[in-house]
Amino acid sequence: MKKLLFGAFMLSVMAACNNDSITNQNENTTDEAATTASLTQRGCASEEIRQEALKKSSELQQRFAALETNTEKFANDVKFGKVLADGTVEIPVIVNVIYKTTAENVSDARIAEQIAVLNADYSGTNSDVNKIPTEFQTVSSGDTKVKFRLVNTIRKSTSKTSWATNDDMKKASKGGIDATNPTNYLNLWVVGKMTSQGRTILGYATFPESAGLWNDGVVIAAPYFGKTGASSPFNLGRTATHEVGHYLNLRHIWGDANCGNDQVSDTPTQTTANYGKPSYPLYNTCSGVQRSVMFMNYMDYVDDAAMFMFSAGQKTRMQSVVASSGARSGLRVY
Repeated sequence: MKKLLFGAFMLSVMAACNNDSITNQNENTTDEAATTASLTQRGCASEEIRQEALKKSSELQQRFAALETNTEKFANDVKFGKVLADGTVEIPVIVNVIYKTTAENVSDARIAEQIAVLNADYSGTNSDVNKIPTEFQTVSSGDTKVKFRLVNTIRKSTSKTSWATNDDMKKASKGGIDATNPTNYLNLWVVGKMTSQGRTILGYATFPESAGLWNDGVVIAAPYFGKTGASSPFNLGRTATHEVGHYLNLRHIWGDANCGNDQVSDTPTQTTANYGKPSYPLYNTCSGVQRSVMFMNYMDYVDDAAMFMFSAGQKTRMQSVVASSGARSGLRVY
């Protein structure tokens, strides 16, 4: 069983160095379509960006510490029957579309499709929820009591062919779109091609210690946004499900370390990320214990079609940040 050893976790986060991105072996090709098609493994840059930000800012470190303290307190309160006062929290979403090509200018229908995927995945009503193995059905989150509502779409054309993970898409001065009141709205940016250190990036997110800051929100590359016209095997809208999980304080399920700790007690410890479409059971051995890992969790790196659940412990972490005392309590105020 995992334990919330917060002090040790803080040290590991500050010291860790991990690789969250996808290697694109055709990255030097001039054919962007070929580059996109060659992408076969998921990855996201959220954790490494978080670690870099924490190293540079004592204020973010303090926010992070307070966040984890509050999360642990909330989890303990739940054990004694305390719940959110208003039940479900509906998060208002602003979608910022920055495009060069027609394909990058994702349609209103595709945006609505992505919001629908988020609502299905976070309410436990996704069509593939019946694939959860019996072993994990007892710890499945069911309805996380987090919903999403599109309130506005902002579009802007650009001459840029590629974006990095340096948040330029969040700056009007850099050709991007400034966030709309990030304290009270989830800002979601959709851009064209996105890379970091030569690797193709599907998306990245800020964690709750960044709540309300100018760069707070989620970025998704257009080929992996929504379903219609998206690039297989990341064409079911689950890149947004994964990145919004980070936004709501979920870590990668392997804890970004060999047999690491994701601060959730009901997700089995696993050696590293999983890719593709694994078959259940998939056994790992950590600390001398062998058992199947929960590779079908949205916070692993498997293909969209292979991920279809959150755990109850992850639900608690998400609820804690949108609670009235949580880091993202501003999302309650429209």
